[in-house]
Amino acid sequence: MKRLHLHIGVEDLAESIRFYSTLFAAEPIVRQPDYAKWMLENPRINFAISHGRGAIGIHHLGIQVEDKGELAEGYDRLKTAERVVIEEGETVCCYAQSEKSWIADPQGVAWETFFTHGDSTVYGTSGPAIGNNIPTATKLAKASDACCGPAATTSSCCGPAVQR
Repeated sequence: MKRLHLHIGVEDLAESIRFYSTLFAAEPIVRQPDYAKWMLENPRINFAISHGRGAIGIHHLGIQVEDKGELAEGYDRLKTAERVVIEEGETVCCYAQSEKSWIADPQGVAWETFFTHGDSTVYGTSGPAIGNNIPTATKLAKASDACCGPAATTSSCCGPAVQR
């Protein structure tokens, strides 16, 4: 079963943890000095907040899958969406080991499709605030501008292949 993912950049992590813990009537299941995550069942959402990782506000949305079969289905849908896809593959992001790909909707909102298969002691380098803090959607738009056709590929700062 899939789970919606929402990641928001916050100005004050402690204040935001208090707010969202009250709103959700639950404490975060992951809490780090720069990050917190709730895995809620009703509504079924992976909700994360972070401080110091880019702009304040919505960073990105995503679909978290439960297994490699659902991940393959998600990747197939991304490939037919007629948008640039960044196939990041195995990565460490948000204190988790994952496999993921990224796409931006027509408005430039970044979406990830991912499968998490373990924890990490470090935040990692994946996500919308990688490298020089250019949001993934902007990187996707720039990759789209740079692509010359369906077989064109380039790479982002973290190395995933960009395909059309």
